[in-house]
Amino acid sequence: MLLLVDLDGVVYRASQPVPGVGAALAGRAAIGDDVVYVTNNSMYYHTDYLPRLEGVGAPTGPDRVVTSARATALYLRDEMPDVRRVLAVGAGGLDRELREASLDVVNAGYAATRISQEGIDGWEAAGHPDAVVVGLDPQLTYLRVAAAADCVRAGATLIATNRDPIYPIERGYRPGAGSIVVAVEVAAKAVAVVTIGKPEPYLLAAAAHLVGGELSRAVMIGDALTDIAAGRAVGARTVLMLTGVTTREAAESLSPEQRPTFIAEDGEALARALSALDDGSATARAGTG
Repeated sequence: MLLLVDLDGVVYRASQPVPGVGAALAGRAAIGDDVVYVTNNSMYYHTDYLPRLEGVGAPTGPDRVVTSARATALYLRDEMPDVRRVLAVGAGGLDRELREASLDVVNAGYAATRISQEGIDGWEAAGHPDAVVVGLDPQLTYLRVAAAADCVRAGATLIATNRDPIYPIERGYRPGAGSIVVAVEVAAKAVAVVTIGKPEPYLLAAAAHLVGGELSRAVMIGDALTDIAAGRAVGARTVLMLTGVTTREAAESLSPEQRPTFIAEDGEALARALSALDDGSATARAGTG
């Protein structure tokens, strides 16, 4: 099977590993399953996650982590070849992923500085980019939003890495990439032409393509209903983990066609669900675990 695994809320919660999940995934990898991690987080370069995965005993590899930043870069490279110069509203991981896709990247912080110091608009400050890519930017300022909006109004294509409205941290939540996307959209009076992250299908499709896997044999494992929706969007079976943001009651309140294939409350239940899916006996209704 091809296992598409969310990170925060599934493999770990903030700084703490979810008990048993790393071992369950390692066991599946040992019998031949492809394990790929898919996260909407756009702040980090994909290999930044490897030490943490190794630390919880999960199977790893350089091509085994696909962030929304990485998937966005691949989408631009493969689907929008006319885009060469990009204004990036985000952290260093987004910049690096875009550059690795052979794009000329200008960070919004640089453009904002030029606006302030030179008295020019964002379009000029960014060097007339073909596209604006918006991710989670912990250094967001008024002028960074202004630079992005100026470029979109001048004709640059607006791309959203994801639309998560909030981002979980150790002690609660912070605004997510989706909040920043909306700010740029409102200021530019435009709408992003594509969103890459879950629940849209592009992130999962990119992950499958990178490892040569087939979505027809995929299982999406996540803790959020957006993970389940993304899995359904690509025709994958799904396992909802109750180790993150979603309760069993929320899942069971969904219509039958929206529910996950399995619900698992911990690593042991995940292992049982994957075994059932593998041996063809996955006839259990959502709610088992």
